Amino acid sequence: MKYASNIESPIGKITILADYDCVYAITFSDEDTNGLSESELTKNVSQQLTAYFRGDLKHFSFPMKQKGTEFQQGVWQNLLNIPFGETTSYAKFSAHHPLAIRAIAAANGKNNIAIVIPCHRVIGSNGKLVGYAGGLWRKQWLLQHEREISKQGQTALKF
Repeated sequence: MKYASNIESPIGKITILADYDCVYAITFSDEDTNGLSESELTKNVSQQLTAYFRGDLKHFSFPMKQKGTEFQQGVWQNLLNIPFGETTSYAKFSAHHPLAIRAIAAANGKNNIAIVIPCHRVIGSNGKLVGYAGGLWRKQWLLQHEREISKQGQTALKF
């Protein structure tokens, strides 16, 4: 059985998709959720995301699993090690396997659990924002939000 919840956020509508045991997607795309009901799990994730956007939550705790190769699973697991409010470059992120930088970047781009598996925290080596499936404006917003919450400063004016 599949379940879904939708929330409105400062960066648009977010859809949470889960099966009975685990969340398998958190997406900004307009997912067809007709016929899907909420579950306790999707409601819990909605509450956690709402708390994140309020600035009250830095770490998520719920079961998640997305389909992917063993290599992709490893990349996604490593993304969870990037501290809240910080960024790393693709080069630094792939330093343990420098010949695989493109494969690592591709796996990063296939992450289906937005925000929670923080692929938005990986930036270009020159400090520029690059490659975010949800749009670079969302990536910038998320990074600014996390920097402000973690007391590392505001990176841009918010109006």
